[in-house]
Amino acid sequence: MKNLTLLFIFLLSLNISSQEIAVIQYKGGGDWYANPTALPNLVKFTNLNTKTQIDKNIQNITLDDETIFDYPIVFITGHGNILFTNDEISILRSYLISGGFLHVSDNYGLDKYIRRELKKVFPELQLQEIPNNHPIYHQTFSFPKGLPKIHEHDKKPPQGFGLFYEGRLIVFYDYESDLSDGWEDTAVHNNPKETRIKALQMGANIIEYAFKH
Repeated sequence: MKNLTLLFIFLLSLNISSQEIAVIQYKGGGDWYANPTALPNLVKFTNLNTKTQIDKNIQNITLDDETIFDYPIVFITGHGNILFTNDEISILRSYLISGGFLHVSDNYGLDKYIRRELKKVFPELQLQEIPNNHPIYHQTFSFPKGLPKIHEHDKKPPQGFGLFYEGRLIVFYDYESDLSDGWEDTAVHNNPKETRIKALQMGANIIEYAFKH
């Protein structure tokens, strides 16, 4: 009954604010606020190049209550530790099961912590590498080779990982790519224009996919 109630609340909220996105303000000491220009730039690009009308005012939310259910897609990034409380684990799990979508962008130092916390949320699931023919790579923009490389960490190839619940992709994790670095203002990382465009195109694909699924 509780899950059905949460699903109803989530679907009702989508009718009201389906074109809003948010950043999760997490505990643990990591800088959840990293890359402040990233999402505003991504929203502008996505609205110009796809059929979205996303609110340009990006919200910061916590998982202490059910505010997350107001948003069809939420984002996590940052460097360092991330920690979910038991209540936050329960709320995030209910949100994702009920139709929500989480994108995690791998800033340097986040990997071991986000993998640990996602395992707490879904102990029964394993992160799976998403094949290059998955629809998330083929929305308005096509990436036949999968996730693009944007920012160097440990000289490893970029990989897109996902959590699938009952066949639905509920979490997309860009690993060794750092898409959100590519979304930031040009002057922040001095990325070449071609690299930055790839990052924005892939980000737009993620949002488009999340809104459709």
